[in-house]
Amino acid sequence: MALSKFDCKSKKCGPHRPDNEIEDLVDPKVKARMQDMILSNETLRKEQEIYLDNVNRGLKKETNPSAIIKCFPTYVQDLPNRTETGKFLALDLGGTNFRVLLITLADGKCDMQSEIYVIPKEIFTGSGVELFDHIAKCLSEFSTKYGVQEEKIPLGFTFSFPVTQVGLTKGILKKWTKGFKCDDVIGQDAVQYLIDAIKRRSDVDIDVVAILNDTTGTLMACAWIEPYCRIGLIVGTGSNACYYEYQKNAELYDEPDMGSGRIIINLEMGAFGEDGAIDFILTEEDKVVDQNSINPGGQIHEKCVSGMYLGELMRLRTLAMIKEGLIFQGCPNAQESFEKANFTSEIITSIESDHVNTYTNVKAALSKIGISDADPKDMTSLRYVCRCVSRRSAHLVAASLCVLIKKMDEPYTVVAVDGSVYKYHPHYRRVLEEKMKELLSGEDSKYKFKLMLSEDGSGRGAALVAAVAARKQKEQKG
Repeated sequence: MALSKFDCKSKKCGPHRPDNEIEDLVDPKVKARMQDMILSNETLRKEQEIYLDNVNRGLKKETNPSAIIKCFPTYVQDLPNRTETGKFLALDLGGTNFRVLLITLADGKCDMQSEIYVIPKEIFTGSGVELFDHIAKCLSEFSTKYGVQEEKIPLGFTFSFPVTQVGLTKGILKKWTKGFKCDDVIGQDAVQYLIDAIKRRSDVDIDVVAILNDTTGTLMACAWIEPYCRIGLIVGTGSNACYYEYQKNAELYDEPDMGSGRIIINLEMGAFGEDGAIDFILTEEDKVVDQNSINPGGQIHEKCVSGMYLGELMRLRTLAMIKEGLIFQGCPNAQESFEKANFTSEIITSIESDHVNTYTNVKAALSKIGISDADPKDMTSLRYVCRCVSRRSAHLVAASLCVLIKKMDEPYTVVAVDGSVYKYHPHYRRVLEEKMKELLSGEDSKYKFKLMLSEDGSGRGAALVAAVAARKQKEQKG
């Protein structure tokens, strides 16, 4: 039985609750059973050492082929400096709906207009030519609607599918996800498909100047506002990050330095742990989630932290404790209900939004799966399970961010963050920030940081990549 989304729409829902206020209400046996999901700072620092080694191996030509964290150069060398002006298009393709945006930059201000377009099923399961012809048609309609069809406008292309990027305007599709089956595009340059589709039309003239993923867009969108933005992070259905690295350390980057000396690196950090290096933090539930996934053995770190898996981790641990007699013993149908339930991360967000000693959302969640006779003790225990699962996610993300902050060795770093888990969970940001401060203590307290919600990074960020590319072209021409 699937649970529908709940009504928690922002980080504002739910009060700030001191940890000890919650723990004081939890059965000691339940607390003891959850200890394997509570990572000490010592454990996190051990994980950080392994993570840093993985990043360093991914950056080097010699070790990259065997590295788990691939550290792909994005070919984005420069960040916005707010001198960018003009009109720029963005194409955000990451699902069966896609967006087209028109961004106008002037006097340090950013005006945005956008439209959402649907891709019919027969097209996203057809040929690549049909798919990109449909996209080009929508680009033409958009340009006509907003009166820019007679202008040649630079476009940034957010393409949220697995690609190997070999230039700012070249990305080779490794595989389709999210239901797409245009097999002729696999192994080909997605940008060229788009360019060819635009050329087949005579009613629009668009200059595709960059392809990027959503983490790069997230970083760029915040860098327009915060010049010290150096990291882009996604914690949503999936999880990934990028950061601003020195070109001398990015050995896979093989193009000339255009002046910044740096390059945005797409970590693809969700794969961290695929070699067994972080098995010491995995629980039995983590292993089951991995075994039952569509990619067993893959994306291990992502399966510990991202929204696609948190609800299932909570369900499996709760089910185990029911079988062990620790929870819901007064509910005869509890085991059967949790065996049939299909939980997503929204359930955790909802349950953790309840006030202390109130159970409105817990009751609603349990009612959805046919449990109506749970007592407050059981509901408190369930909320504690949710808390442990979500806090472990935040702590693992915090550990990786601190590694990147120390690696860049700058006194102040702004971290751009997007994704449903970060945006909607009522305590995720606070827990993430608190743990980062703990891990950056002592000698590392010299590193200061700020977490910043990235507004529309996949759209606005793509246009800003195009804007920066246009600015650099003008600068080179003198």
